[in-house]
Amino acid sequence: MNVTTRIGTATVKTGADHLASLRDGRTVFIDGEQVADVTTHPAFRNACAAAAALYDFQAQPENLERMTFAEPGGRRVSRAWQMPTSHAELVERRKALVAWAELSGGFLGRSPDHVASALAGQVMGADVIARQDERGARALQDYFAQVRAADDFLTYVIINPQADRSKDWGQQQGQDLVAAIVDEDAGGLTIRGAKMLGTSSIMANEVFVASLQPLKPGEENLAFACALPMNAKGVQVFSRKSYEAHAVSAFDNPLSTHFDENDAVIYFDDVKVPWDRVFTHRNTDLCRAQFHDTPGHIFQNYQAQIRLSVKLRFLLGVARRIAETIGTINMPPVRDLLGKLSSQTSVVQAMVYGMEAAGAMRGPYFVPDRHLVYAAQVHTQELYGQFVATIRELAGGSLIMLPSSLRDYGNATMAEVIRKVQVSPVMAPDERVRFLKLAWDAVGSEFASRHLQYEMFYAGAQFVTRGHAFRTTDWSGASDLLDAVMGRASPPLG
Repeated sequence: MNVTTRIGTATVKTGADHLASLRDGRTVFIDGEQVADVTTHPAFRNACAAAAALYDFQAQPENLERMTFAEPGGRRVSRAWQMPTSHAELVERRKALVAWAELSGGFLGRSPDHVASALAGQVMGADVIARQDERGARALQDYFAQVRAADDFLTYVIINPQADRSKDWGQQQGQDLVAAIVDEDAGGLTIRGAKMLGTSSIMANEVFVASLQPLKPGEENLAFACALPMNAKGVQVFSRKSYEAHAVSAFDNPLSTHFDENDAVIYFDDVKVPWDRVFTHRNTDLCRAQFHDTPGHIFQNYQAQIRLSVKLRFLLGVARRIAETIGTINMPPVRDLLGKLSSQTSVVQAMVYGMEAAGAMRGPYFVPDRHLVYAAQVHTQELYGQFVATIRELAGGSLIMLPSSLRDYGNATMAEVIRKVQVSPVMAPDERVRFLKLAWDAVGSEFASRHLQYEMFYAGAQFVTRGHAFRTTDWSGASDLLDAVMGRASPPLG
């Protein structure tokens, strides 16, 4: 549990509380070494601070009502944990998620509201789990109440290592490759093996472990869902390269120095999971159902589209500022491209509103429209790469002719020449460099390339999201409309 801070009559989690909770002895590896403290390590400290800033923002008295709601017992927690019972509550929750996303320009893809949304959706559909596993459903509901009350930051690992994609998970060659149940007793399960991608795991309190990918009969040892504290014995986090650690400075890399949320393989080295943290157990169909037959998958991807709508607005601002900076803003072809980007941004925003407007009650809860969520995923997976490519087209050589680093300004000769050649009709030379450094970090750097890959694949390959769209389409309604119009317009022969 995290410590709390009292503001007026409400207790809320703060950034200091969150940073303190991360100094828990967790096992994190990067660059051949084990990390003693993620909150101070140069590969992770600024990302941890960015996560802490989210909690500080919601704890500010002027933001308290907008960003939090009263949890049973009186404590106020993030609206990410709210299970809306009406369209109005869904909208209020979305406004809070937008405000959080705006703090990073949408570049924190797995902020605390992502897995909280997934878990809330699963709890809304706990009856689905209870029909096959009453004990697991109760454990999930109890766990949700616990982490909601603590306002914990959760990550999840729900995908298996790629390995040999031509084989089923149960047929992989590598021993202990995929996280599996290797033992169980009266105290719980023991799991061993790996899961990915562990995005934001270095700054999370808990990890939710499950299987989003389909499992088959015979793979029951892989069929489980559970949750663990990040410092649980045997939980090992293997970080990818840190863009934060390799950033030259906040001037040169303003986004990657602050918002590199990190991704990691998490290896479970004979980790014991108590039964009260096991939600599905050796049931391959229930692993699917807990995401797809509950609102869990819908709420996690609805959150992702909210966050992406903010990111596109940020990038739209980058696009226009580039045109202003290099003096092309009044050229008709440039305005044409900016108009296209504006329209694409608005379409995503409208789809978010549409998910809400077309939503419906599921029991006592109001849930976004399933098909529109999946339709937006299909659209944005293709859109993001095109969007970034258009911005790079608008920028031309401006993103290449930048100084090598902030240190160039420490050399008087270099600084003089830089200020002669970095000319803009709307800003001073130093400001031009500062902005274009940010633009490159957003669309061209290694950090930006990771975001391109993330937006293309965080929801699965395109055939996966298109499959969701196919399955949720009202095909009978489309066919009925076709038949009705054809019946009126084209009489049958004979």
